[in-house]
Amino acid sequence: MAKTIGATLNLQDIDPRSTPGFNGDKEKALALLEKLTARLDELQEQLYAEHQHRVLVILQGMDTSGKDGTIRHVFKNVDPLGVRVVAFKAPTPPELERDYLWRVHQHVPANGELVIFNRSHYEDVLVARVHNLVPPAIWSRRYDHINAFEKMLVDEGTTVLKFFLHISKEEQKKRLLERLVEADKHWKFDPQDLVERGYWEDYMEAYQDVLDKTHTQYAPWHVIPADRKWYRNLQVSRLLVEALEGLRMKYPRPKLNIPRLKSELEKM
Repeated sequence: MAKTIGATLNLQDIDPRSTPGFNGDKEKALALLEKLTARLDELQEQLYAEHQHRVLVILQGMDTSGKDGTIRHVFKNVDPLGVRVVAFKAPTPPELERDYLWRVHQHVPANGELVIFNRSHYEDVLVARVHNLVPPAIWSRRYDHINAFEKMLVDEGTTVLKFFLHISKEEQKKRLLERLVEADKHWKFDPQDLVERGYWEDYMEAYQDVLDKTHTQYAPWHVIPADRKWYRNLQVSRLLVEALEGLRMKYPRPKLNIPRLKSELEKM
């Protein structure tokens, strides 16, 4: 099972290749995944129809950890009408002229929406820290900002689900090599990925601090072993379904006189 972590759990205690509960049984997991993605489709339709709740999914992880793949496989059945994906790249000049959360806040979900952040506001305590884009005195106070921001979202009716896709350095090397060897994956390769790989230990330290300082009761982190793609997709799907079922959503009661309209239509 995916691990929800607290302030004392070390990332080194979680094996990225582990598959708790399945013992490597991929076929069993894939069968369950199909059921979960079908159920997610039903729940997302209820979310959109009821138009009362808001759901924000945050995906973080090292390069090749599977953020794009998770979105592609977990959300393959949902209706695009009520789902948005936001990919956060390097800030633009207008964004840099404002506070670092400004560009994030305008993309949070509205009523009935499920929004997926592919990377997020956490880049401002990860990349900004590792590459010394801002002084420690600035990035170190952002943890409290982020906690307050997420608390405000939750208080206003947003369910916040945060997933750290935990990949090993060895698996990342394998996936980067695949992008260089397989012709249909060449387009995925970015030389900057090699630069970022050189900061692996710095990123692990930064991620550990993120998990320690921003794992809260209202917006907990879920660490997903991500070396095995099928297990990653399964656990993200499971946690999403559990969270949406917990909202106890219902389709809205019709405001129309259904029997009368049905009778009129049958006569036409």
